[in-house]
Amino acid sequence: MKVLLLKDKKRRKLFEVYEGKKLIFKYLVANNNLNLNIRKEAYYNLILCPLNSSLVRIRNRCLISNRARGVLKLFKVSRSFFKSL
Repeated sequence: MKVLLLKDKKRRKLFEVYEGKKLIFKYLVANNNLNLNIRKEAYYNLILCPLNSSLVRIRNRCLISNRARGVLKLFKVSRSFFKSL
């Protein structure tokens, strides 16, 4: 289970690193006033970003048990531990 926690931490770090770059590239790709070559280059750079740098890949996990499902956002604890507490 510790492996899953380490994977999630790695994904969170990658997201922090690439967040700004990806937003800039997405803006450049969506801007129709720019030259087509610039937009293609931005799209190519966007594709080269790692898949784990996406926000969708980050999973909320329980701080106590590292459980991925049934985590209450407000307390960051799974429902089973919340019930016992």
